[in-house]
Amino acid sequence: MSVLAMHAPDGFLEPTVAAVTAMISVVVLAVSLRAARDELGDRQVPLAGITAAFVFAAQMFNFPVASGTSGHLLGGALAAILLGPYVGTVVVSVVVVVQALLFADGGITALGYNVLNMAIVPAFGGWALYRLFRRVLPSNASGVVFATGLAAAASVVLSSMAFSIEWLFGASAPVPFDTVFTAMVGVHFLIGIGEGVLSALMVSAVLATRPDLVAGARDLDLDAVADRRPVGARGFVLGGVLVAVFFAAVVSQFAVDDPDGLERVAIDQGFESSADEHAIADSIFADYATRGIGNETVSLAVAGVAGVALTLLVGYGMVAAARRPGRRLAH
Repeated sequence: MSVLAMHAPDGFLEPTVAAVTAMISVVVLAVSLRAARDELGDRQVPLAGITAAFVFAAQMFNFPVASGTSGHLLGGALAAILLGPYVGTVVVSVVVVVQALLFADGGITALGYNVLNMAIVPAFGGWALYRLFRRVLPSNASGVVFATGLAAAASVVLSSMAFSIEWLFGASAPVPFDTVFTAMVGVHFLIGIGEGVLSALMVSAVLATRPDLVAGARDLDLDAVADRRPVGARGFVLGGVLVAVFFAAVVSQFAVDDPDGLERVAIDQGFESSADEHAIADSIFADYATRGIGNETVSLAVAGVAGVALTLLVGYGMVAAARRPGRRLAH
């Protein structure tokens, strides 16, 4: 499996930018964890774990967006709309860190700008755009879903812009900023279409089953949103976990191997060679394959299910530990 969309390897940006973005990311995550105490009620906490697991699983599926280029879900805007921007940032950050430390996907020293570009910018930027779109769209379930699609699509472009700005201050190769910016925005505009569709489908599914859990729909009349009796908490959690496992073990088998958006730009602009070898390239689940299992299909499935389990537990655990006990948000 190739490097996934926006997972920058070590070496793509200079150490100074890596250090500055790491400090920014740590501060934002600390603030987000503190804010999570007031952003989620007890009922929403399991959704945080499920969202982390689903984002991880969905990121294993690369879809074609142009000749020789692929993309996949970033999930920042989706997580923000489901959970609120603070918790959404924490959840996607968990995914990015797990991918780097266990699956050798995204560099260790690049964690600062990968968290910033893949979690923080899409979550807060996507949430701001979502709120803007909600103002001009109908105040109903369709408006929520449509606003989700638009905001999620735009969040991918914002992510590509963030990397381009970082390139301006810490380029690892003599490629002009405007060249990288144009190439990044162009290819990620196409990837954003897939992001918007997948995010809209996910929010639509949660609205149809448990509308009370969607942070971005708290202003709606839930009786008007739900067209059936809401699914029970146990059934909702089980269903969410099964969907994540299905994506990780089955859907991921159909991922295309074409370079992702960032990798394609690096190849076309000649700075792919700036990437350093990953520090844990020989780990048990490196490159989403399970060491010791020769069958590629089984190897990928085992790695995917392991990743789903870990992100589910870590995502749930972090949010559960940060929340204010007994808090129930009104809808």
